[in-house]
Amino acid sequence: MESTPVLLESKSSPINLLNEMQQLRLLGHLCDVTVSVEYQGVRAEFPAHKAVLAATSKFFKEVFLNEKPMDGPHSNVFLNEVQVADFASFLEFVYTARVEVEEDRVQRMLDIAEKLKCLDLSETCFQLKKQMLESVLLELQNFSESQNSEEESPTRPSVVPTAEAKWDPPDSSIAVPGHGASPEGPAAKSKEK
Repeated sequence: MESTPVLLESKSSPINLLNEMQQLRLLGHLCDVTVSVEYQGVRAEFPAHKAVLAATSKFFKEVFLNEKPMDGPHSNVFLNEVQVADFASFLEFVYTARVEVEEDRVQRMLDIAEKLKCLDLSETCFQLKKQMLESVLLELQNFSESQNSEEESPTRPSVVPTAEAKWDPPDSSIAVPGHGASPEGPAAKSKEK
């Protein structure tokens, strides 16, 4: 009798793998590449793992696959015109699948994602920019609607037509209490209460 195959799948394994790789990177363990970045005289070096960078960035994949064997097990990659903070955020994203940046840095993150050919980061930035744009458009629409309602409000009559019929003043279309208004009008009733 044949046994039916079953699927063994871990929902937590990808997250655990990323977390463990991030810890290894932060501690400098098993890192086989150093990425040096420089922007306007500010320079920093980041130890990382070729496999992680190659799996998340087509740029790094091309670099590492085209390396000569005589270069040795440890590689050095130099990136010019990349801000230190942006590359640090890039690394955090590829190792954790998340990173927190200021709104004004989203475009820079999109630029580095495109430069390094990181599809996941590029798509994430694009979606966030789309949400931010939709939010701004919604705020503009709400502001425009509030402006339109404020412009229309002075043209609206301030006296309810049914109140005019009850008061029926002799010479005026608006009743003023004590000047021809009937005692049954709303002003008389509020005084009684």
